[in-house]
Order: sequence, then structure tokens, then C-alpha cells
Amino acid sequence: MNRESFGIDLACMAGPLEERLAAAEAAGFSQVMLWARDLAHHPRGYRAAVKLVRDSKLQVTGLQLMRNYEGMSGPAHEYKLDIVKALLDVCVDVGAPLLLVCASAAAGHQHDPGRAEADLRKLANLAVPTGVRVGFKAIPWGRAVSDTRSAWDLVVRVDHANLGLVLDAFHFIAGGQALDILNDIPPEKISLVQLADFSVPVFQERSEGNADHMRVFPGDGVLHEAVAAFVRHVDWMGYAGDYSLLVFNEDYRQLPAHAVARLGARSMAWVNTQVLRRRLPLNRLRLG
Repeated sequence: MNRESFGIDLACMAGPLEERLAAAEAAGFSQVMLWARDLAHHPRGYRAAVKLVRDSKLQVTGLQLMRNYEGMSGPAHEYKLDIVKALLDVCVDVGAPLLLVCASAAAGHQHDPGRAEADLRKLANLAVPTGVRVGFKAIPWGRAVSDTRSAWDLVVRVDHANLGLVLDAFHFIAGGQALDILNDIPPEKISLVQLADFSVPVFQERSEGNADHMRVFPGDGVLHEAVAAFVRHVDWMGYAGDYSLLVFNEDYRQLPAHAVARLGARSMAWVNTQVLRRRLPLNRLRLG
């Protein structure tokens, strides 16, 4: 891992899009994760927001977020397809190489494994002409796909070169999943790794609302050793892709964007110096 592979999600910071972009760049980040709302809700309009992103020196890690996509039928499915196509257009406009899709958590959703597989394959096919990859992510409150193993099983069944898996350290650790679950996943099929630490030592993550505010930057939380072990394991597996800090925290969002970006940069340094250097003796043993 190096600074070029490390980004910050703009959801970590409050304030206008231009302030958050400038703060990320000033703090030393080379890339940022965007949300479609960052562009659609800009006071000067969508095209002005796209220009801000394009004119910055920052690369775009990807675009958040397609929700409740797989498993729908009838008009609901057609509606979701329209949203997907619009999000892919946004990816092209801002130069985002990845569209993130989280597992469906829609109330009353009836999981049909065959339909879910077909829907994700259709999405991966739709994205091919745009040059955008699709990253699928489990969420603990998902109706059927709530952990890494089930998400990976679905990605395997889809078996599409343009579909990969997104790993979120916060969700992974909160779910009590064992690191060796990751060993069956080829590193090239991991589209992105998202990182966050924990503000409390133990909790049950039952819904999106009560989970988000528990995130803090890696190294600043009470489970930093677990986060460190997760990153070391992913790195040991041979993952060479991007990492993104993803922290929804109301305390951070009360601060100026530049202050939060500096905290994120400190976290980036912690991951690099305190986490990855610990694996060097292991590498020497393996090579010897």
C-alpha cells in the first residue's frame, strides 16, 4: 500500500463539495470516493459539480451507492434499472472506475437466489461498455446477503469479469467473521477495501441507523488491533487495489472539512506505518 492507493470518502466530511475536495487534496490524499448526491445536490448544478471534480487533482475511487437493486421484479426492477443506468452515466462523467452496489435491505424483499444472480449479471453487463466496474458489498442488515461469505458466494455464481467484491472492515469485524474466510477470495476479485475503526468495544450492528455513528478513523478506535489484523491479512493475501476511509460520524461532521481530512491523513499514516510494516518479517520468512 502507498499514498496513491489510499483515499477518503467524502461522506466523512461536512460542507460544500469544493471545500471537501480541497481539504482532501491539502491533507495529502490522491483520491476520493464520491456519492451521487454530492453532484446532484450541488447549488450550482450537476455540471458545475462535475467540473469541480474534473478540475481537481484528485482521482475518483468510485461512486456510492446503488441500494436495493438485486431481487426486484416487475415495475420495481425496471425502476432500479433506470437508476443504475443513470449512476453509470455519472461514473463516466466524473471518471469513476467503480460503482458500488450494496446488498438489498428492502422491507418485504423476498430473496430469490436465481433472480439475484441474474440481476447482478445484467448490471455487470450494462457497465461493460462504460468501462466501469461493479463492486458488490454485503451489509449486516441485508435481507439475504449480510456477510462476506454470502456476498462472495453470489459473486462466484454470477461469474462475471466485471463484478467484484467490496470489503468493509467495519462490517466484517462487527459481524465477528474469521479472517480465514477471506482466503478463498482471489485478491484480483476484491474491488475495494473500506476501512473504519470502532468507538465502542462491543455492539450488535442491527440496522444502518445505529451502526453508522459508531465509526471512527482507523487507529483512533477501541478495536484498532482488529482493524490492523484485517488490513494485514488482506495485504498478505496479495490485494494491491485501493483502500478508502469510510466514516459516518456526527462528531467529525461538526468540524471543518480540513480538520477532518487531517485526521484522516493521520489515520492513513497509521495504517501504513503501524500496520503494514509488521508484515515484513513474515515476508522474509516466507521468502527464506
